[in-house]
Amino acid sequence: METKNYSSNSGFILLGISSNPQLQKPLFAIFLIMYMVTVMGNVLITLAIHSDSRLHTPMYFFLSNLSFMDICFTTVIAPKMLANLLSETKAISFVGCLVQMYFFMAFANTDSYLLASMAIDRLVAICNPFHYDMVMNPRSCLLMLLGSCTISHLHSLLRVLLMSRLPFCASHVIKHFFCDTQPVLKLSCSDTSSSQTVVMTETLAVIMTPFLCILFSYLRIIITVLRIPSAAGKWKAFSTCGSHLTVVALFYGSVIYVYFRPLSMYSVVKDRVATVVYTVVTPMLNPFIYSLRNKDMKRGLRKLRDGIHS
Repeated sequence: METKNYSSNSGFILLGISSNPQLQKPLFAIFLIMYMVTVMGNVLITLAIHSDSRLHTPMYFFLSNLSFMDICFTTVIAPKMLANLLSETKAISFVGCLVQMYFFMAFANTDSYLLASMAIDRLVAICNPFHYDMVMNPRSCLLMLLGSCTISHLHSLLRVLLMSRLPFCASHVIKHFFCDTQPVLKLSCSDTSSSQTVVMTETLAVIMTPFLCILFSYLRIIITVLRIPSAAGKWKAFSTCGSHLTVVALFYGSVIYVYFRPLSMYSVVKDRVATVVYTVVTPMLNPFIYSLRNKDMKRGLRKLRDGIHS
């Protein structure tokens, strides 16, 4: 009981990106710019989709929600990280840590389910185009979105309830720039083997389910596209998937590296770099990936620009 009170009253110290004082201000400037670009880019994507009626399709419905989730996802982490770069205390309360952990996981998991929904959309569009309107109707798209949010929040709730019951004692320094599961687990003075098993099992179920869905979808897509006789037809089919595949590779590559390893293999420096990729870099790059390689999005952004100027 005493160890729990210690954590509840004292909270934690977030070590941050780097403990070198000379790097704090340069890192603050870099991550502030990245955060602003992330928010502005995803807001523009969302506004462009909503302002152009030709973009009111299932694919862009999921993309607009992905952009919104990316803004929320980054905002859960970036402001506190930026404040700590200029602060000497770098403290976060026990409750604040759990709240950050909850919303971080909720938005991150929703991102992964939305990426899976977009893969399903491409699967139906390429492999079963004549039934596309019937399968990907507004009701089914809304249900996929609500299902993504519900599963993600239930997963986050389970994780936070599990973490809230752990006792913390000696050290309360989190060697990370936000309250993530692995670095917080390492601070517990109890045997966390059962907690690690639960965390790994439900993480495997929640994260790998959409990932396997994406793999299955693209396997079917590749088989279908290879049957197209003309090279131009193959390129046209694959070109509609390029942006999505790029985002999937960035997001899941870093997520799998960070979370699907035993706690004993956790590396502070390497995991910070990998975590920065999917928490800051990927949400920032998403608008560029989808706008630079997509004629419809370019048209929508031009229409938005013209509407603002007029």
